Amino acid sequence: MGRRPRDAQGDRRGLTRQVAGPTDKDKDERRPATKLVQGGRRPEWTGDPRLGGSVVNPPVWRASTILYDNMADLAARGHATHDKLYYGRRGTPTVWALADALTDMEPGAEGTLLYPSGVAANSAALLALLAPGDHLLMVDSAYEPTRAFCDGLLARYGVTTTYYDPLVGAGIAELITPQTRLIFLESPGSLTFEVQDVPTITRVARERGVLTMLDNTWATPLLFPALAHGVDVTMMSLTKYVGGHSDAMMGSLTATKAVWPRLRSAAYQLGQAVSPDDCALMLRGLRTLDVRMQRHGKNGLVVADWLAARPEVARVLHPGREDDPGHQIWSRDFGGTSGLFGFTLKGADDAGRARFIDALSLFGIGFSWGGYESLVVPGNPIRTATAWNDPDPLVRLSIGLEDPADLIADLERGFAAL
Repeated sequence: MGRRPRDAQGDRRGLTRQVAGPTDKDKDERRPATKLVQGGRRPEWTGDPRLGGSVVNPPVWRASTILYDNMADLAARGHATHDKLYYGRRGTPTVWALADALTDMEPGAEGTLLYPSGVAANSAALLALLAPGDHLLMVDSAYEPTRAFCDGLLARYGVTTTYYDPLVGAGIAELITPQTRLIFLESPGSLTFEVQDVPTITRVARERGVLTMLDNTWATPLLFPALAHGVDVTMMSLTKYVGGHSDAMMGSLTATKAVWPRLRSAAYQLGQAVSPDDCALMLRGLRTLDVRMQRHGKNGLVVADWLAARPEVARVLHPGREDDPGHQIWSRDFGGTSGLFGFTLKGADDAGRARFIDALSLFGIGFSWGGYESLVVPGNPIRTATAWNDPDPLVRLSIGLEDPADLIADLERGFAAL
């Protein structure tokens, strides 16, 4: 599913409006906001010449069994792997439309594969790219389920994981061994928000013949086109910003031409498949990702700046702020900021943090993030290669699309309870 199409125009004969579609060169020159609107809307997926027209959105194709015209058709179809109906698990046009649109967002990508969740995407990639005896370099600020997979199932399969300082930069070269096959990055970290020097790490990795993979859920390719910065595989939890409405779960892997076949083969062997109904929800969210991310980022900075001036706050962890340690790299590499960041409560304890969170009414207490609503959770970082010695308890906020003045008023109630 989701390989970059070689002929994205399809057959427009018989449609009521004859319009020449964009060439591959035209598609590459389109700006990201335009790609979000146009991606995955191939005419063969949105129209039927027999009906004399087309629709805006690819319809929802639900299927398990695919029927063939005759035995010759069955033999000719072979074991189709993408963009052709073969078996429901291999995808339908609704699935391909989402994968195609995501591929279009990453310059240099060969294709995109879809998974039931971001965790499933991460796990499938690690299984596809690593074998018993291999060595993995995993960023120490990784999402907790990623760490759990490395320490659990991956370790039982004979893969050794070494956690490294997210701020290691060019020093990653000293950690690479003859058995190292993959370097996993997450930037910014989704709990402590360290910004990694991705271009430097990917340059070192290429020089040593090591693959790189990035969890890009915080920024999405809209703010950080990962493959253009040297990454081989980029993962997103589409559950977050792409879906945007907290009502569907999915993950994606987008890869270069060299890595794509390995990921695709593993996905099929593992039986990974996604619901076309969920793909339709993700496509709907994707169309408004640009405007939503602008609002998330703007609201987030307003709240972060307000928090930084509060006496109850020890520090704000937000790479978009000039006083953040990662701001210089962030301003060099990123095209904007999202609405996820953290802060620490000065001199508080866990009970005080609980009182603060319980007093909030506009911030829902819940995992995940990236939906239209604001969320809050306590943060308890896990570290192996580095130490998290901050004595003040951490709070993570996901700033939604509400008016920031109302969010600030809600946080003031939390401070009063603290």
